[in-house]
Parts: sequence; structure tokens; C-alpha cells
Amino acid sequence: MSPASPTSCGAMTSARRFPQSVYRHGDEPDARFTLANERTFLAWIRTALALMAAGVALEALGTGMHTGLRLAAALVLILAGIMTAAMAWYGWKRTERTLRLRKPLPAPPIGLPLTVIAVVVGVLVGLAMLLG
Repeated sequence: MSPASPTSCGAMTSARRFPQSVYRHGDEPDARFTLANERTFLAWIRTALALMAAGVALEALGTGMHTGLRLAAALVLILAGIMTAAMAWYGWKRTERTLRLRKPLPAPPIGLPLTVIAVVVGVLVGLAMLLG
């Protein structure tokens, strides 16, 4: 095995890569798949930041709305942002490990919770506007 072969490079670098719970399993996948997984992770992080910013903006700028409902909607948005960031990390790890093991990709775990949160926030903001 030559030093430039993928197996020897992967073995040397996997010992230094974080998280070990991902990189100690399987073989290096095609870089395109790893990079696509990373782009997906970053998109979820952007979504998390947007949710948190929306919560802050709603509380800071939501004049004329029912105070309690506005605060509840803002808190739900901020907590959704925190949850989305955590789920993005979990999803990245799970997908990267699956790629390394050459198994079918898992379903994303974040779609249904974010859908429910969007409905709840929409109802809270709608009520806050009507009752404000």
C-alpha cells in the first residue's frame, strides 16, 4: 500500500478527526457526498440562526400585539432555533457515519418538528395580532 492510497490516508487522518464517533467507522466516502452533507448541515445552521433572529425581532419590534402571546411566540422561535442547531449536528453525524458505512441514508429527523413549530408560532402570532 503506497502512502498516497485512500486507505492509508484515511487511517492516518481518522485518528485526528473530530468526532471520533463518526470517523472511527467505515471508509472515506466520495468527497462530493461528504461536502454535500456539510452544506446541508450549514443550511440547517442558517435556519437555526434565522429562527433565533426572528424570535428576537418579534419580541423587540412586535408592538401592537398581545404581550403574552408575542412573548410565547418569540420564545418558541428561539427554542426552535436552539433545537434546530442541535438536530443539525445530530443529523450531520448520523449521515456522515451512514456514508462511511455505505448504508442507505437515514430520513431527516427535523422536518416534522419544524412543521409543528411553524404552525404553533403562526397561531400564536395570529392570535397576538387579533387580541393586541
